[in-house]
Amino acid sequence: MRSNTPISLTSSLIGAFALAGSLGLAGCSKGSDKKPAPSTSAQPGEEAQSEAELDAVLATIDGIEITVREFQNRINSQSPYIRARYTSNEQKKEFLDNLVRFEVLALEAKAQGFDKNPEVVRTMKQVMIQKLMKEQFDTGIKPEDVSDEEMRAHYQESESEFHKPEEVRVSAIIIDKEADAKAIAKEALGEKGASNKGFRELVALHSTDQETKARGGDLRYFTAEATELPKALVEAAFKLEKTGDVAGPIAANNRFYIIKQTGHRKAIDKTFEQVKRQIQNRLYRDKRTQAQKDFVADLKKKATIEIFEDKLNEVQIDTSAAAEGGAGHEGPQQGHGHEHNDSHSH
Repeated sequence: MRSNTPISLTSSLIGAFALAGSLGLAGCSKGSDKKPAPSTSAQPGEEAQSEAELDAVLATIDGIEITVREFQNRINSQSPYIRARYTSNEQKKEFLDNLVRFEVLALEAKAQGFDKNPEVVRTMKQVMIQKLMKEQFDTGIKPEDVSDEEMRAHYQESESEFHKPEEVRVSAIIIDKEADAKAIAKEALGEKGASNKGFRELVALHSTDQETKARGGDLRYFTAEATELPKALVEAAFKLEKTGDVAGPIAANNRFYIIKQTGHRKAIDKTFEQVKRQIQNRLYRDKRTQAQKDFVADLKKKATIEIFEDKLNEVQIDTSAAAEGGAGHEGPQQGHGHEHNDSHSH
């Protein structure tokens, strides 16, 4: 806008509390400062708008102007579905009425002093921090800045992550006497041992190994090369075809084992090219996080900061159940809601 009135302040105050949505202001819900489709670009068969046309005033509210440019920017920042609702002049007038209503309410909120309300000020700070971090880092560090050399180095350093042998997980009923083991195996191989719950009950009733018995017989995941378990047990476990299969009794180390497969992990053997994008996004995220930390650390060095830790004892924390339903927590803004996960491809 061309006006010098505090339009951005009042709009930010109301926008920060998402009043646009609650008031039904569909066209304003994303804020006018989001980068819209260029308002000067002409549609096929149409002439490009001049600066004068874009600066034409559609409405004024106590000196605040709503121009063609702002109106277009607000609508064009919406989804195609929303934009399609405002093609006729009648629908455009409805949208303009919503913008006017928005500004009237914003002005009244400011007139009543809400711009000085601690909650409003705090929310404004959060919005400003989000925009600061967005402007500071969205254009600064890009995934493409991660070099091939860095990615290959990470691939080599993380070999165990990208190359893993097949693993199985079994639970075991461990018995000292063969005769007992054969009798219990019949139960385990039958209906009783078909479910994990039923097998755990058999473990609790019959297993003589107290350590594994305490965790329901779980032997956790292991590979075919595992040495912490008897070789005969490991071989039998890898012969089980699917999760839920039961085998036994298996003689090993003067004891007898009845086992049930409870999990299976396929071997992982990924080439550099297969995980290149994953590594790129991971290193990009790490670079971005470090850059944010360095940025904040530099700001702290420039600022005059005094911390009185002895006063922390005077802070009283409400730990009652009622406090749990209060406002969300606040903290330093490390990013702005656009972090990338490892699986995202560019």
